[in-house]
Amino acid sequence: MVGGVKLDGVLVYGLGRSGRGAARFLAREGVRGEWLDARPAAEDLALMQELGWAQGDVTRPYRTVVAAPGVPIDHPDLTALRAAGAEVIGEVSLAARRRPALPMVGVTGTAGKGSTTVLVAHLLRACGLNAREGGNIDPPLLDVVDSAEVAVVELSSFQLERVPGLRLPVAVITNLGVDHIDRHGTVGAYHAAKLNITAAQQAGDVLIVPADLTVPTRAQVVTFTPARLALADGTPVLDAAALPEGIHPANAAAAILAAEALLRHLGRPVDAAALAGALATAAPVKGRFETVARVGGVRFIEDSIATRTLAVQAALERAAPPVAWLVGGRDKGADLAPLRAAAAGRVAQVIAFGEDGETLARELGLPYRVVPGATGDESMRHAARAGLEALTEQGAAACGTVLLAPVGTSFDQFRDYRERGDSFRRAAQALAEERA
Repeated sequence: MVGGVKLDGVLVYGLGRSGRGAARFLAREGVRGEWLDARPAAEDLALMQELGWAQGDVTRPYRTVVAAPGVPIDHPDLTALRAAGAEVIGEVSLAARRRPALPMVGVTGTAGKGSTTVLVAHLLRACGLNAREGGNIDPPLLDVVDSAEVAVVELSSFQLERVPGLRLPVAVITNLGVDHIDRHGTVGAYHAAKLNITAAQQAGDVLIVPADLTVPTRAQVVTFTPARLALADGTPVLDAAALPEGIHPANAAAAILAAEALLRHLGRPVDAAALAGALATAAPVKGRFETVARVGGVRFIEDSIATRTLAVQAALERAAPPVAWLVGGRDKGADLAPLRAAAAGRVAQVIAFGEDGETLARELGLPYRVVPGATGDESMRHAARAGLEALTEQGAAACGTVLLAPVGTSFDQFRDYRERGDSFRRAAQALAEERA
């Protein structure tokens, strides 16, 4: 009892987007829980007051703790709560337990998991299913489980640390690279978290992985390659050259197989023509290798989320050369060696911005120019203009790409990668209007 109110043994630890989603869902379920957050935002506090939830205490016993992905799984408070008998789960496990009849496709990977998630949902909708995406991508999964016939869930390594017993009929691993070593400690621990996506799968389930990746699993393994946009039996769906701009063939190949596996799981027909039509009309996810402006033959491409080595490498390989590559933000220790190789012969100049831009540019060993910027918007304005200038110095018939694939995180000058991408988008569009 707290203040005369009977509680249900549930603590939401860590608010923000995920925690608020969990609290709203639990409240709709008639659960009266408690919350804890070291630095709650105003909207967090307003929601807790609206729900009538009290602030929790790690010294009290709880049956279940729903921990936000931003909270390390070995946080001392979570360790203490587990020692006192609580089970620590995340929003995905909560959704699976409360909605066991809802089919879910899980998607993870070092790069491409968000775009693949959105694409799988798009393909399933084209086949007549009310599919909704959520999880690590907006919106939170718990915000869509009651309006979806199928949920397609983007799963980060942080989320996959807290999914005990989660069994997915269909799971996708887009790739495995290096990321979040600051959080997981080692590459092995990071990969182990990712592989939790298949830990509880059984023989009747499907795991979709790249052809060059071997994963221990009890599920049926189906492999994909970017060159083969086809069903599992080899039936062609679409030629990769026909994909819309911004849709990566690897993501499309994985999405086709995931959609097919889910349809077969539900006993529904698989229509290759419907899948092909949906692929031909697919749109890239905002902020993921998206063309946001053009000045003559120069394209401005926003890939603000590209801070992982694999994602940046893919962006460099896809961008039409010559490339003015915008690099900066806060260095998170990305492996730069593959990026030097990807940039060779393609990047005309690196435009360095933000806190660690010059350091990153120097380590890349490419020609670079540093732009000023007391604020994020000022940095993006200078960087976009410098990128255009780097490609137009040879004359009016300039072509190529001004690419924001920053390597560094956004937290030096922006709230998140979305805010940084929006700032670049505004700067690029202003240049296009100026040069029109």
